[in-house]
Amino acid sequence: MDDIEPRKARANESSETEKFVRLADRFIRVANTANSKLLATDIHMAFLYGAARYNAFVAKNVLDVPNHEAFVTEMTAAYTEMLRNHLADPSV
Repeated sequence: MDDIEPRKARANESSETEKFVRLADRFIRVANTANSKLLATDIHMAFLYGAARYNAFVAKNVLDVPNHEAFVTEMTAAYTEMLRNHLADPSV
């Protein structure tokens, strides 16, 4: 019986991870669709710009981040890790 709560937590975490990946896949589909008419190099910079703009909005209006530079450092580290992981992925 002691294992029931950890199993529920793992199941919930898996479900949240799946939702997260599905949401990311929706953004990727937008990029792939746009790529039929626009250069991939333009699309990737537009996505980067949009991500920066949206993250600034969230930091200022949702999270009320007091230290913007600390938030920039945190987001930069997260992006760096994600980018390195995807570059190492042979399926990309």
